[in-house]
Amino acid sequence: MRRSVDAEDPRRRLLVRALALGLLIPADALSQGLLGSRPGRLPPGRSIYRIAGEAFVNDRAADLATPIAPGDTVRTAPGGEIAFVVGGHAMLARGATTLVIERGGQDESIVLRGLRLLSGALLSVSRDSRYRLRTTAATIGIRGTGFYAEAEPDRTYFCTCYGTTDVEAAADPASRETITAQHHDRPVYIVKDAPAGRGIRPAPFINHTDKELALVEALVGREPPFLFPKDSYGGPRRRY
Repeated sequence: MRRSVDAEDPRRRLLVRALALGLLIPADALSQGLLGSRPGRLPPGRSIYRIAGEAFVNDRAADLATPIAPGDTVRTAPGGEIAFVVGGHAMLARGATTLVIERGGQDESIVLRGLRLLSGALLSVSRDSRYRLRTTAATIGIRGTGFYAEAEPDRTYFCTCYGTTDVEAAADPASRETITAQHHDRPVYIVKDAPAGRGIRPAPFINHTDKELALVEALVGREPPFLFPKDSYGGPRRRY
């Protein structure tokens, strides 16, 4: 089965190596070789921290000045990547990703009700906020959590990086688990068309790092709730 994310993509290796050095790669760094300062909270009125390759908001090409809000659809081209913030939610969308940010609440222009990951991969962090992540294979309750998800037509990979999530197979309510993790403790696959009660299966730790979690947390002025060695992620991703 073809994976939705290429773990050895050279663009991603360059970005992660730079993050391991505590550096920021601006949107045009890959084409111009520029480096900037450490990542931090985005200034008021700005949604996007970084774009690599091509990214689109509501089918229009995005740049660092493009706003992103509930109700928008974010899409990346193959090989692209975008790091952005919506309210208190920071996200990193991989290449070939389509993400719908659903509106909700009394002020629908600013309240995120949920996320629909139609394809591709997403790393996200939030605190003190509950919403649902939906894919073709899964419905997942997020309880102010860090998570990584990959959406394929027939299955979803999901890692509760920290916090608590309620994981359910979209077509099988009998396949349901509450997962509480401190540090990537139990990644899972949620599989379509599985026998009743068997739609959630153990999975390896793949395709995301603590350095990337530290990056997206920094965009909303926070740090991950765990410590990790400075040089643990300078090389290949470790397995858990």
